[in-house]
Amino acid sequence: MNKTEKRDRSGERNSYMFNLLRTEQAARRGVFVCAHGTVQTPAFMNVATQAAIKGGLSAQDLKEIGCQVALSNTYHLHLRPGEAIVNEMGGLHGFMRWDGPILTDSGGFQVFSLAGLRKLSEEGVLFASHLNGERIFFSPEKSIQIQWDLGADIAMAFDECVENPAERVYIAASCDRTYRWLKRCQAEHARLKEKGGVNPGQQLFGINQGGTYADLRVRNMKQIAELELDGYAIGGLAVGEPTEVMYEIIEEVEPHMPKQKIRYLMGVGTPSNIIEGVARGVDLFDCVMPARNARHGKLFTKDGSLNIKNEIYKRDPRPIDPECDCPVCRTYSRAYLRHLFKAGEMLGMRLAVIHNLYFYNRLMEEIRNALDEGRFAAFRQEWSVRLDKKVEKTG
Repeated sequence: MNKTEKRDRSGERNSYMFNLLRTEQAARRGVFVCAHGTVQTPAFMNVATQAAIKGGLSAQDLKEIGCQVALSNTYHLHLRPGEAIVNEMGGLHGFMRWDGPILTDSGGFQVFSLAGLRKLSEEGVLFASHLNGERIFFSPEKSIQIQWDLGADIAMAFDECVENPAERVYIAASCDRTYRWLKRCQAEHARLKEKGGVNPGQQLFGINQGGTYADLRVRNMKQIAELELDGYAIGGLAVGEPTEVMYEIIEEVEPHMPKQKIRYLMGVGTPSNIIEGVARGVDLFDCVMPARNARHGKLFTKDGSLNIKNEIYKRDPRPIDPECDCPVCRTYSRAYLRHLFKAGEMLGMRLAVIHNLYFYNRLMEEIRNALDEGRFAAFRQEWSVRLDKKVEKTG
């Protein structure tokens, strides 16, 4: 068990730790303790980019669908409303009225997603705001300062996420720069901890990069493991490479990740991706997919995904998933959900997002139960392929 003594905002000592409870081959069952609560792992973090789940979900909704960790984005919150305002409101926890753990992305993903609106240098990244074109500079120090003011429980180090495939020479140089940025993040985070803030128990995670080059990935992982960070993430995957290549990279990196520190696979993915990620030793996941798909009518069920807007559901009295006990499936029919989407009613998107996020959080609970009972291999064999299918068009 990895344990460090920290103080909460009242000055009392707290133990923040990752406790690895059991393993089944590479798969891990654990408990992660941070300033705003305990997370049972493996876990899926629900993406609240701008301090809200797109689709009209509140913090209270997150509790009802079983969310353990909310994830917000540093870049977007810096643009609006600005970290100073969030800090005045008591940090993200007070601002969005979510009292559980929060992770903030560093803005590093925007280095990838806003490639046409940024200029990268050793010092940092100069963005042209996607809102109004205003010039915004992010350095490793600036990213950490913003996350400190936001008061997240987990701050991510500033990195460069590169689209796959990319030339080896560029990836190698990018890895080296990201490592230098990580050390700057760590130094700034330590400085801010001495200063104090809205969440002095904030932890810092480093991010492994290296594209699809296994040797660069391993070298980078060994480097960042020596820094004794609170947790470690694998970034730069699910950004263009085939799924099997993603799995191969995880398998190469995993043996070099500290065993007693929590592990996070960034931006992944489908239910099948998550099961396969757990099988390869990952503890935390996040992805916009379940909420984004829901807003377009693509819903997850135990028999695969379905498009609720299809004509075959026009007179379908069944719930989205007869095996699901979410508030939506307990109450509404497929026919009603389809009607809401066809009528352009906002309620349709809200109900769809509630269902999909409940489905993901329930999946994680079932994965944990399987690990607790020593039957994860059988669970994986049954569900990994099944959940990757589409529901038959006959309904």
